[in-house]
Amino acid sequence: MIKDGRPKESEQRVTRQVKVFSTIAVQSALEALVPPFEKAEDCRLDIAWNTAPALVKRLQGGETADVLILNRAGMDAMIRDGRALAGSEATLASSATALAVKAGASRPDISTQEALKRTLLAARAISYSDPAAGGASGIYFAKLIERLGIAQEINAKTKYPPPAGLCGDLLVSGEVELAVQQKPELLQVPGIEILGPLPGDLHMVTVFVACVEKSSAEAAAGKALIEHLRSPASAAVFRARGLDPAAP
Repeated sequence: MIKDGRPKESEQRVTRQVKVFSTIAVQSALEALVPPFEKAEDCRLDIAWNTAPALVKRLQGGETADVLILNRAGMDAMIRDGRALAGSEATLASSATALAVKAGASRPDISTQEALKRTLLAARAISYSDPAAGGASGIYFAKLIERLGIAQEINAKTKYPPPAGLCGDLLVSGEVELAVQQKPELLQVPGIEILGPLPGDLHMVTVFVACVEKSSAEAAAGKALIEHLRSPASAAVFRARGLDPAAP
């Protein structure tokens, strides 16, 4: 109801906005967990999605946020730079790098290092994250194929997704036969099937960590968000999206 041409106090109130910089690896889980948090806390999250190194570069270039969700290496860089609010850091989840094929396609053997090598060499085309974009799985896989001695052959038939893009999309389009990315990123794409993680000692797990940025004017809301993401109910959502939630 408007009195004297002015909105009521409740109508004048502007919902608090909390800026979040988050790695795309946890995007599918956060997209499910954010709406109930916004409703409960009467705020709106403005989330910038990208690879952790790309976000760290933006932060080191002068941008700021209220909450940072990065991989362990990115968070370590923020701590060294004095950007993390003391006591706010918390591990949220981890994920493995995995391989996938288009749904219904034959499932090649990746059970051992040698089987993986044969499968990679036999594939018509492969997609993994561009190492230059900074994604953890792409950087690791580029080093792995060097280690296996097949980098030249694999990179000659590699198609990278766009920055912060999903390799699985190239499986669905038929542009590649194999996709390599973190499991939760692969699971975001309908119409593909996970073969499994990298075998044996090639297995690679990335840990995701959150903190409140030291300069944040919304530190209380940031801490509440991290607490929400660490709850048992949120752990079930992370697990359903292909991530292993951190222990309470």
